[in-house]
Amino acid sequence: MDEMRIDEKEMEKQDNTDFEVNADEAGAVPESRCYTVEDLQAILMISKSSVYNLLKKKEFRWIRVGRSGYRISRKSFDEWLDQTA
Repeated sequence: MDEMRIDEKEMEKQDNTDFEVNADEAGAVPESRCYTVEDLQAILMISKSSVYNLLKKKEFRWIRVGRSGYRISRKSFDEWLDQTA
């Protein structure tokens, strides 16, 4: 029984060391592959309704998330913007 407790404690120590994170990496968030409607508003300096009009025209690739959310392909949008500008 004592051997079992030691093994469990040793395993907990090992498990905890697996999740140590460097302080510099703690706040790092991977760059998103998608933009939101709000992102496009800020980038293009246009209204939300204008962004929705671009989505309706299928100017770039996007998907609908949930009932009212949209995610716009960063690559597709950036390519469209480069061609348009």
